[in-house]
Amino acid sequence: MTTDLTATARPPRPMRADARRNYERLLTEARTAFTEHGTDASLEDIARRAGVGIGTLYRHFPHRTALMCAVFQGEVDGLLTRSRELLAAEEPCRALVDWLRAVITHAATYRGLSRALMAAQSDEASALARCNVPMREAGSTLLARAQRAGAVRADVDITDLMQLTNAIALSVEEAPGDPELGDRLLRLTLEGIKPRHA
Repeated sequence: MTTDLTATARPPRPMRADARRNYERLLTEARTAFTEHGTDASLEDIARRAGVGIGTLYRHFPHRTALMCAVFQGEVDGLLTRSRELLAAEEPCRALVDWLRAVITHAATYRGLSRALMAAQSDEASALARCNVPMREAGSTLLARAQRAGAVRADVDITDLMQLTNAIALSVEEAPGDPELGDRLLRLTLEGIKPRHA
């Protein structure tokens, strides 16, 4: 008995025009809601502001983290592009720090995102892992370059560094009256990952 392999390998059908409009409106309203109210903003309110029912929201995004990942994908793509640009920078450690600073700025924009990203680091099954994994890979490449240059200790791991970065973003989020906090904590982190010289 032969099996038609093409039946299981078909690409997903493109969305109808009205479904695409609903999808885009939901993303727009979710981005606004997450910025104004944090990532725990009401999904019912997001659907209402987009002019659709909650069922339509769940058809496009089966759970909150799926919606979060879709909202943040554009910014994640920007951070990945920035990481590739920084591979050409003359100072590998500076390139790593510049990229980590951009990650902090991104994560601190949406209240609750840094906490969700920290949880997703240890949960590969999470929908946010789709955003997390390429970010970790991009950071790992920049980190390895800084380590080869002797600017960062060889035992520093990208998972730990990303957790520290998200913790800094969480601190920044909790202290909106201290705009310098992120840079201060990032400098402290840099001191901690520099090689120990005798």
